Amino acid sequence: MACVGVFVAYLPVTTVSVSLPAIQRSLNTSTAQLSWVSDAFVLPMAALILTAGVFGDVYGRKKVYQVGLALSGLGALVALCAPSIQVVWAGQALAGLGSAALLPTTLALISHAVPDPRERGKFIGVWATLLMAALAVGPVVAGVVLNHFAWRWIYLPVVPASLLAMAFAAKLLTDSRAPGSRRLDWPGQLTAALAITTLVYGIIEGGAGSFSDVKVMAALCTAVVAAAAFVLVERRSVDPMLDLALFRSPAFTATALIAMIGFLGLIGFFFALSLYFGMVQHLSTLDAAWRLLMVTTVPLLLGAPVGKLVHRISPRVLIPGGLLVTTAALLSLTDLGVSTSFGSMAWRLALLGLGAAFVLTPMTATAVSSVPFHQAGMAAAGNNAFRQVGGALGPAVLGALLSAKAVDALPGHLTDAGLTRQTVQQVKTVADHGGLGAVGELDLGPDTSRVLAALSDAFLDGLQLCLTVSAVLTLLAALLGSLLLRGPRHSAPRADSGSGQMESTAIPAVQGKQRRQAAGAPTLTGSLAED
Repeated sequence: MACVGVFVAYLPVTTVSVSLPAIQRSLNTSTAQLSWVSDAFVLPMAALILTAGVFGDVYGRKKVYQVGLALSGLGALVALCAPSIQVVWAGQALAGLGSAALLPTTLALISHAVPDPRERGKFIGVWATLLMAALAVGPVVAGVVLNHFAWRWIYLPVVPASLLAMAFAAKLLTDSRAPGSRRLDWPGQLTAALAITTLVYGIIEGGAGSFSDVKVMAALCTAVVAAAAFVLVERRSVDPMLDLALFRSPAFTATALIAMIGFLGLIGFFFALSLYFGMVQHLSTLDAAWRLLMVTTVPLLLGAPVGKLVHRISPRVLIPGGLLVTTAALLSLTDLGVSTSFGSMAWRLALLGLGAAFVLTPMTATAVSSVPFHQAGMAAAGNNAFRQVGGALGPAVLGALLSAKAVDALPGHLTDAGLTRQTVQQVKTVADHGGLGAVGELDLGPDTSRVLAALSDAFLDGLQLCLTVSAVLTLLAALLGSLLLRGPRHSAPRADSGSGQMESTAIPAVQGKQRRQAAGAPTLTGSLAED
């Protein structure tokens, strides 16, 4: 049931990403509005994933699991019936809430059902495989659907999957809670959600318009104030959502930043590449899906082998090495053109997937091993949260860069194409107000083909900038990792683990559990970083 839950949670990520060009054509949206389709899903996940784990600990994991499935199904149903882009956002946001509930809860269910860490590791491996499988299958599902039906039907599979999972869970799952006195950190939750939401809003709207706009400046200032308030609240909280003392560990700080940068680049890359396939190469969604499979399939196949390497190779070598491979892959993609073939692109996309496999798999394990044992669960939950923040920022940052650069470069390409000054000004006005998608819908008679060619060239300028910025950020992350990461600690925790929430995997599970139960301390925590 945990594997079904995580599959339902992650299926919309790439299913929607490759369908963005179809959504844009159908609903006549701007690039900024299209960014919100992805971010409406990722933002609630980033803002609430920590609190969802605590909800499961306090009120019961089975309940939170079923609520997550219900929200995922309801969100898909809302988007399925959406008459406008705003309703799509609402459906995506509901689905994101469901995913925030499912991600930590599914891990907690596995840990409760399989107390032996060695045996549990096998099930965690299957769980991770289903997560990657959802990302890999999503584009193919979308491609098949869009070849025969309207874009909205991409949401249909989640609805019956959620309902069936809820029905089986009602009979098969046993509810569990974490013993102890954990409390919900509402001030921390509210300030974190406000900071993340206003930051992403400011970046998206600033990229679509101007960063000097009053509402954009207000949003970014609010984000700064809310982030400062979050720090103050968490420092004074008796039971903080995220203990800031974790950042005293250089390795935890490094993995948090790498998680954020990694998913910023990965989700942002899917966003930009999907638009490239649709607006520049004019591929069908299914043809785009086969290309994106080159990125997602490699981590899916290499997850288990890389997991074994974590215990043999220092994270200081493994994670920065993967980031360097990712940097090389991103730079190799900067020369993409209108007529770049699948064969020419395939090895570069596979190389990107290879680098991601060597980063994503060991990242959580490294974060967990870098902090005191009693904070292991919070460390993994925090790492997940930073990962989702990066996923929310990806479409926002790269979408803003892409749109700004393409709109800026478009007049020059129109002039080079031999169009009149009047036509250039007309197209520029449409781009400034409606975005790149609106330019693609223009009908200028015999000039239309030259306008579309100029639009493709301008888009490629923006894509090249996005890939270069992503490569630079990834290179910085690699340097950061090589300086701050340490090898995992294998020393045993103190025998008295009464103040802790989690034991090291080096300690036999039964003994660790008995000590915790004897001390009356929690045996589980929201994200179960023991694995």
